[in-house]
Amino acid sequence: MTTRVLVLDQGYQPHRIVSWQRAITMVFRQVAEVVEEYDEDVHAVTFVMKMPAVIRLLKRIARRRAVRFSRMNVLLRDNFKCQYCGEKLPTRQLNYDHVLPRSQGGKTNWENIVTSCFDCNHRKASRTPEQARMHLLKRPERPQHLPLMAFHVEEGDTLPELWRNYLYWHGTLEQD
Repeated sequence: MTTRVLVLDQGYQPHRIVSWQRAITMVFRQVAEVVEEYDEDVHAVTFVMKMPAVIRLLKRIARRRAVRFSRMNVLLRDNFKCQYCGEKLPTRQLNYDHVLPRSQGGKTNWENIVTSCFDCNHRKASRTPEQARMHLLKRPERPQHLPLMAFHVEEGDTLPELWRNYLYWHGTLEQD
């Protein structure tokens, strides 16, 4: 059974991905409408319906003012690149690095965390970039906004064909 459903905003722009159960709930609560359907049926006690593939929100999305600090948002801010060597890597090959190490009083916040590969993180160890003689590509800072929706495709991950008309790529889709 297909488990993912693409959610579009009012203007048909990709917003997020939800489970099929969440999508059906959104449709029955009249928060969203079905735009595309998979060939599979959903059977419940009182109804049978096609599995939604793409749904569209019926009301405008209220955007948050501040970007929430999270691992994925740091990866998005840093464009999935190590901020020391510049290599673009799959999510599972990247981690947080405290620019000012916690052992030296560094905090876990936007202004002190960057994305790094395991090799650079190991080389830097519990030192500042200056102490380790390493150069940051850019100073970490709190972003004002992030992309409305970011699709990061992991190796082996495939996007349903029914989503393709709603995803706008600049060039070819790269898989890690």
